[in-house]
Amino acid sequence: MKWALFTFMFGTLISCGREKKETNFTVLQDNSSIPLTLYSLQNTSNLKMTVTNFGGRIVSLWVPDKDGKLDDIVLGYDSLEEYLLDNSYFGSLIGRYANRVAKGKFLLEGKEFQLPVNNGVNTLHGGPKGFHNVFWEAKTVSTETGSRLELNYLSKDGEAGFPGNLSVKVVYTLTDLNELVIDYEAITDQITIVNLTDHSYFNLNGEGRGDILNHQLMLNANLYCPIDDTSIPTGEFRPVIGTPFDFLKPHSIDEFIDQLDPQLKIGKGYDHNWVLNKDSNELSLAARVSESASGRVMELWTTDIGVQFYSGNFLDGSNKGKVGKPYNFRSAICLETQHFPDTPNKEHFPPVVLRPGEIYKKSTVYKFSIIK
Repeated sequence: MKWALFTFMFGTLISCGREKKETNFTVLQDNSSIPLTLYSLQNTSNLKMTVTNFGGRIVSLWVPDKDGKLDDIVLGYDSLEEYLLDNSYFGSLIGRYANRVAKGKFLLEGKEFQLPVNNGVNTLHGGPKGFHNVFWEAKTVSTETGSRLELNYLSKDGEAGFPGNLSVKVVYTLTDLNELVIDYEAITDQITIVNLTDHSYFNLNGEGRGDILNHQLMLNANLYCPIDDTSIPTGEFRPVIGTPFDFLKPHSIDEFIDQLDPQLKIGKGYDHNWVLNKDSNELSLAARVSESASGRVMELWTTDIGVQFYSGNFLDGSNKGKVGKPYNFRSAICLETQHFPDTPNKEHFPPVVLRPGEIYKKSTVYKFSIIK
């Protein structure tokens, strides 16, 4: 792909036209000439968020605390230049394949495909030119249930090594029930693999305000996927009970995170897939996070079968976020709904294959409330 240097106005568009602001940005734009835009959604309870069509990234998410004070609870940057250099996937849409594919290789109907390797010997989050690094077509819509942003992208056959022309639609809806709903759809003209997710980093005390070790976490999962020393699942489903991976009852993240457990050593903390307790693709509760000082509660609901809990173990302060705040070790939590990592190379894992005539559908809901 040929890249050229352009200068755009990075505009803020508030739903219903409530507010506008502009800042100069110098950006790398591909030859598709999709304008760079920052969109903003707001509900009747003053919950508000901004999203850029570069990578579909959630740039900010303002949520009230127990006193009604709004804080931005997601990690991110103030400028697009920083997102272009980012390797932490802050707030981004992930595809075509979320998480890792071992050595970037997989077989599909007897044919081997090679993806770009960008995480040691493996491919992570679709490779360096995954969905987090493309410009999406976007439009805002006002509905009876809330403000909505629709993003569309055509991933062409062979892009990042994946087969088939994949047409993807992702819709962000901010409801008046203080929910952020993310709906995904995709269709293909050739057999391919698909596993989409959102990679927002949360700190319920506010971004850049300390670590998340005191956050209380519940994960609705009896099993998790242990990993090898390159963070690829071994293929085993291991019970969580009696291990540091048991979050069936809520407890603080720091309770077991520094135990001398081989799995925690590999990930430098939690960076594993949990197998959700469900037997259908219906929307169900996957996780619940709370933080006592702010009083904020975030519930995660999904139609998907797994969730990757990552405790920010590779944040080291070198990422300077909004208003120059350093993002230090374990200063955020990621809960990435997904099918399991390296599924294309694990025949016993639930499949991720999409065929022509089928529709990939998935929903994830973040519900915000206050501790009662």
